This record gives sequence, C-alpha cells and structure tokens, in this order.
Amino acid sequence: MWRRCAPPESPTRPSTTRRARHAAEPAHEGGQPLRILIVEDEPAIAAAVAASLAAEGHAVDTVADGAEAITWAETYPYDLVVLDVILPSLDGFEVCRRLRADGFAEPILMLTAVADVDARVTGLDHGADDYLAKPFAMPELHARVRALRRRQTAARSPRITVADLDLDPMSRSVHRAGRSIRLTAREFELLEVLARHPGRVFSQEQLIDAVWNADFDAESNIVEVYIRSLRRKLDGGRRDGLIQTVRGAGYRLHADPGTEP
Repeated sequence: MWRRCAPPESPTRPSTTRRARHAAEPAHEGGQPLRILIVEDEPAIAAAVAASLAAEGHAVDTVADGAEAITWAETYPYDLVVLDVILPSLDGFEVCRRLRADGFAEPILMLTAVADVDARVTGLDHGADDYLAKPFAMPELHARVRALRRRQTAARSPRITVADLDLDPMSRSVHRAGRSIRLTAREFELLEVLARHPGRVFSQEQLIDAVWNADFDAESNIVEVYIRSLRRKLDGGRRDGLIQTVRGAGYRLHADPGTEP
C-alpha cells in the first residue's frame, strides 16, 4: 500500500492551474477527469502544459521543486504525475525512485530535453511509465495521458472491499453486509477516496481537494455535512462505525469498526 506522509501543518500551496475535478461534461478525451501533478521548473512550459490539460477537464497542480513534488504526491491523491528530469533540490529520476519506493502506484510520465537512450532507460528503470522528450506537441502529450489512463484502468481492481463494505467504481454501487446502499454521486466519490486507503487519515482540506477541488475552501463545513450523511447511510449515524473521526486530524475508513481511533 502506498504510504503517505502527513501533510505539512500549514502547507504552502504551489502555483496552480485548477479546474473542477468532476466537470458537468466529461472531457472530450473521454472517461473520468484526472487529478494531475505537474513537476516542471520552467514556468512557461508548466503553464502551457497545465492550461492544456485543464482545458481537457482535468484538475491540475504544478510544483517546480523535486522535494516539494514528493510532499505533494504523498499528501494528495493524484492519478498521474508529469515529471521533468532537471529540477531543483532533487532531479526527476530521484523523485520517481522515491515515490516508487514509498509505494506510489499511479502512472508517472517523464518530460525531458534529454533525448538520448541512456536517459530514457534510467527514467524507466527508476519506475517511470512513459517518457516524452522536449520539445513535444500537446496532442502527443494528450495521447500519452489517454494511454496511461487506459493502462491504469485495466490494472486497477474494479471492486474495493473494506471489512463488510463493498464498492464497485464501475457501476458506482455500494453494499454493506450484502445490503444495497444508495449514495449520491458526491457521497460515492468521498467514500471511494477513504476506501481506497483504509486506515489513512484524511484532513478536511485533503478531502475538499480530492473530491471538490477548488469549489470550496478549507473553512467550509461541506466535508462534515457529507461525512454525517455517509455515517447515517453506512453506520446508522454511529461515530464508532466504519467512518471514524480522528480528533484534530480528520477522518478515516477503519477496517475494524468499534475500536477507538
């Protein structure tokens, strides 16, 4: 399982280009929009890539430093990392190696001005899924993102099981101890984030970023409202059921209901 470090107590957000993660209309590339982290220290390239991917309906964050990239990738549930090789602090090879060593399993697409075979081999050996040499055309970037998404979807288990809870992301159905539970689309998305990482504590800010992205700020009580609704449907409103509150930290889906967090 991917081990994620706790986010900084007062994280400094990098410069970001963001679109709502769940657009009213699907991206024209088809399929579910992705949450993408772009790691690139050339502002013009970072801005162009971010704008192009955001125009396809994806939610995009950008950082310009290797160490900062690791912190963000360990803190937020990204579906894809677009990673430059030449970076301050840590180069892209080392960032990729550390993420894989920590269990990050989502696709990593490396960008570099270095087009020689040895550099490509090094990137792939460190855990990259694909390689794109600069300069590149945006349509090729989009095609590679689509290919990585197809590969990711095929590899991911279609069902998620935690204790007696069963989620099917394909049909968006939920069952608890064999009982069918009807959830709204947003309730399902929130539950899926928690269920994909059982035992991991998510702060309110992380859940807002993962499910609502830029639609609400950290002062909103939207997470509390939806957690209350999920508890009512899953646990009969109990606070010691599957969804637990970790005081001062956030929420988690606990595989052993009834135990203290």
